Amino acid sequence: MRILWIILIILSILLLGFVAFFGIRAIIFHIVDKRISRFQSDLIAKQTAEIQNMYRQMQEWRHDYRNHIQNMKNRLESDDHSELGQYLDDLADDLTMADTSIKTGNVMADAVLNSKLSVAEQKHIRISVKAQIPQGTPMTDVELCSVLGNLLDNAVEACEKLPIDARFMRVYIHKFKGQFYLSVQNSAGEVKRRNGIFCSDKQGSHGFGLFRIDRIAKKYGGYVNRQYEEGVFATELMIPLEN
Repeated sequence: MRILWIILIILSILLLGFVAFFGIRAIIFHIVDKRISRFQSDLIAKQTAEIQNMYRQMQEWRHDYRNHIQNMKNRLESDDHSELGQYLDDLADDLTMADTSIKTGNVMADAVLNSKLSVAEQKHIRISVKAQIPQGTPMTDVELCSVLGNLLDNAVEACEKLPIDARFMRVYIHKFKGQFYLSVQNSAGEVKRRNGIFCSDKQGSHGFGLFRIDRIAKKYGGYVNRQYEEGVFATELMIPLEN
């Protein structure tokens, strides 16, 4: 009888241990999910503000465009059209510089990429972009924008810490071996590692950006590869495409 009681006590302790373990585990995941949700909301708010700023710049250009038309009309009325020719040449150069919009085939991705790259240009970061969102990408628009926003924000912030002549970013998005392939490379100073894993030095909820990217990749059976070598930090994301 005594042995039976001992067995019951041990089983009760084990049961309580399991309940406590899974209870604590559930609480931890709930806290992490809340912080990720808050981080994602902050990210979307930031991206929205950047996109709004980009559209304000477009509206300003439209206003200038009307002035350009009026100036050309005034020059047409003069006998000397040489000034008009020079004016048109200058305007064409200005348009060439302004036409830097990225078109990936996904409207949401276009908005995020163009707004982030506009910010990068303002910070004197040399940019190279080749991006085409392949058909069958399983990520939702929110997830895709979250990945792009995080990676580009991290790249811009890393570049900002370096001298202007050392700043660069390369973005490549395309289909590769039946998978969605995304690569972001940027100049960077010293990058922190913890137990061999790259980690963010940001404080608060912003540190969940890397975790968010990894979680999205895992959700769709993909993977993330991060490398740092000779002042260049590179992130590769691959996710199988849907048939």
